[in-house]
Amino acid sequence: MSTAVKPKHIGRNISRIRELKGMKQEALAMAIGVTQQTVSNIEASENVDDEKLNQIAEALGVSVEAIKNFSEEVVFNIIGNTFKDHGAIPIITTGDYNCTFNPLDKVVELYERLVQAEKDKVEYLEKLLNGK
Repeated sequence: MSTAVKPKHIGRNISRIRELKGMKQEALAMAIGVTQQTVSNIEASENVDDEKLNQIAEALGVSVEAIKNFSEEVVFNIIGNTFKDHGAIPIITTGDYNCTFNPLDKVVELYERLVQAEKDKVEYLEKLLNGK
């Protein structure tokens, strides 16, 4: 019974990171100075030479180690473990900052102010017309 570890497929890791970042093959190709077909071939390759891997890592904004050690399971664990359910009170967390107001309330407040400003304009224009 063999317990051989399956080698990492660097090309597949590049492809998944690129997709997670919302980047198309054409954009990555332009960033590293190759054709889209070359990027497709790189993503189909199990191994990528170090120089090209460095260029790709820089273009994707990640480290070479992140590409080599990429695991979808880890990504989904991080996403699952960082989601916080705060019940009925919406709290938006970004970094160390907690947003304790409801953004929808702010939109409604802005809308109400805009409506009031328009009413004031109409009232002013009616006064001008009646004054003539």
